[in-house]
Amino acid sequence: MKENEEWVPKTKLGKDVLEGKIKSIDEIFEAGIKIKEPKIVDKLLNLKTDIIWIGGSPGKGGGIRRTPTRRTARMHRSGRRYKISALVVVGNEDGYVGVGKASGTTHQIAIEKATEKAKLNIIPVMRGCGSWKCRCGESHSIIRKTEGKEGSVRVILMPAPRGAGIVASDELKKLFRLAGINDIWTMSFGKTKTRMNHILAAFNALKNLNSSK
Repeated sequence: MKENEEWVPKTKLGKDVLEGKIKSIDEIFEAGIKIKEPKIVDKLLNLKTDIIWIGGSPGKGGGIRRTPTRRTARMHRSGRRYKISALVVVGNEDGYVGVGKASGTTHQIAIEKATEKAKLNIIPVMRGCGSWKCRCGESHSIIRKTEGKEGSVRVILMPAPRGAGIVASDELKKLFRLAGINDIWTMSFGKTKTRMNHILAAFNALKNLNSSK
């Protein structure tokens, strides 16, 4: 659905949100209702979007020149067919973040589909001050140590004191910034060059924070 098109909800949750019966996304999470329409999140949250650069092509003089999308090819009888993959992060920098991956025939289609999926995967992040070195009581880090895994990649997230900053790779920083986390320590294991699995492992670690409710 294009941004300038009028939203016609297809689910009961969407109708309740549009009619103003549900005014906060926290009500949806507390009720355990699955979000099936991206426009529900657009209505309740003012989101920002960032693209994880998962692609790469040979650069001049060797090395890899990073690209926002990844292109793969498959051989068919009619010739090569290309598929474009994208990974997108959405968040409002106030404790909500989502990650979506999708593929399409063009860069624009892949990014649009990934953005919609990221909105459907949005989660609340349990922020706080879990570092024994700080204990300021504010929501600048995470509440406790947590761990996530995706494929061969395992990521450990640890609370950091105020002023430590985000100790992580540049692509992981995009995830934490959109989640509203300013200070965090990370440790990564496995094939971290696979950026998609690296981001998804960190996202799964943030998901696991909610199990401590």
